[in-house]
Amino acid sequence: MSSETSAPLRRIARAATLVMALFIVSRALGLIREMVIGARFGASADLDAYLAAFRLPDLLFTLVAGGALASAFIPTFSERLAHGDLEDAWALASKIGNLLLVSLITLAVIAGLLARPLVQTLIAPGFSPAQQALTVSLMRWMLVSTVIFGISGLFMGILNSFHHFLLPALAPVLYNSSIILAAMLLAPGMGVYALAFGVVAGASLHLAVQVPGLIRFRARWRASLSLADPGVREVLRLMAPRVLGLAVVQINFIVNVFLASHLPEGSISALNYAWLIMLLPQGVFAQSLATAAFPTFSHQAARGERAAMRRTLGGLFALLLFLTLPAAALLILLREPIVALLLQRGAFDTQDTHMTAYALGFFALGLVGHALVEISARSFYAMKDTKTPVIIGVAAMGLNVLLSLILIHPLAHGGLALANALATTLEMSALLWMLQRRMGGWQESRVALSLARAGLATGLMAGLIYGLKAQFPGLPLTWQAVIFGSLAVGMYLFFAWVLRAPELTALPRLVFRK
Repeated sequence: MSSETSAPLRRIARAATLVMALFIVSRALGLIREMVIGARFGASADLDAYLAAFRLPDLLFTLVAGGALASAFIPTFSERLAHGDLEDAWALASKIGNLLLVSLITLAVIAGLLARPLVQTLIAPGFSPAQQALTVSLMRWMLVSTVIFGISGLFMGILNSFHHFLLPALAPVLYNSSIILAAMLLAPGMGVYALAFGVVAGASLHLAVQVPGLIRFRARWRASLSLADPGVREVLRLMAPRVLGLAVVQINFIVNVFLASHLPEGSISALNYAWLIMLLPQGVFAQSLATAAFPTFSHQAARGERAAMRRTLGGLFALLLFLTLPAAALLILLREPIVALLLQRGAFDTQDTHMTAYALGFFALGLVGHALVEISARSFYAMKDTKTPVIIGVAAMGLNVLLSLILIHPLAHGGLALANALATTLEMSALLWMLQRRMGGWQESRVALSLARAGLATGLMAGLIYGLKAQFPGLPLTWQAVIFGSLAVGMYLFFAWVLRAPELTALPRLVFRK
């Protein structure tokens, strides 16, 4: 690997290692959070209400201040940093922050006033009246967190633009810790309201931990609010198509809650547990790499370094395939043992395990798609092209809704998970094809060779684990997860070594090479 090729990858790998380490801590805490919540509430009507209440606050945050803002703000802010214009950069951040605060407070108030009819007609019409009333009350509390998270999201974008990842990656750790403590200490007396309290407190910690980073980089806030500013217009212009794409994604989540509210009690909870378990490898591998790579992509795009971007993308795609293919296979093969190991205790019984594992097997089919979408979409955003991934995303999510309506009848809540996996895989394929046309390639032959090696190693590992499971059918589920999971990891690494997969040693070399 040439020094020209390895330098950006090495920078990304070192940043990703830090982010990945904290992502692992955050995901571990997320697991503990779900274990505590599962032990307290199982897959119950109260937890269904709490998860349904999340939908509207999450929608508002995502549209106004979530991925849409980050994908538009970071390239615009980074461009000013790349040209050494700090004063203009901080002026832009101030105007965007002030606009964000006013918008979120206004929308949160309106949403709180309309919460009851929205829950009754659009979000959870299949709930009982008491369950709907609980959903409305929880939603109003969690709308407070939407405003806090909005400003915190902007802080994360600023710090990432300076290639500072520690505090933004630490923020979710504090958020999860807050919910865990609330579930452990307050749930016995407050019930499911303890989770809402934990969300608001966690959002506050999520914001507060990043303030020292802003002080370090001498952030300068100005009490200005102007839609006429060229930088603000640029951010809003880049946000517009991304907002549309994220709106469709959030609408799909709302459709899932709408449909699942008519299914047996606990279906929404089971889908949520399965989704979060699938997101464990996706977050540790794909999100950490994508978070670390985005500022590098933005700087490379701002300098017109397309060849460097192609090399960087090829390396990242190869790494992600190497990591996510075996992870997907394990989630499918050991879905019930994994759920039992992680969640089956307290109020979370064997029926809850079965329902969650059923959805997890379908969600895992889309793990590779989710991982590659993270990287490929952000490469478009770095080039200030938010339209292409959004158009593809809108089409994919439209397909997701259509497939959900078709598959829910024969497969119940598993049909909703399968629809997500199929739509995401098609979205990944379309993004990669468009990225090849836009950039003139992303080292497809290198990635194809990595796919072949990782696929063969995964297939051999999966075949052996499947055979071992058949030989020991009476082994308790938790022991299956520990024993077969450990054996699977060792087998995959051995087969990758036999096949001389370069990714087996590439990441350590990139991280530690001086």
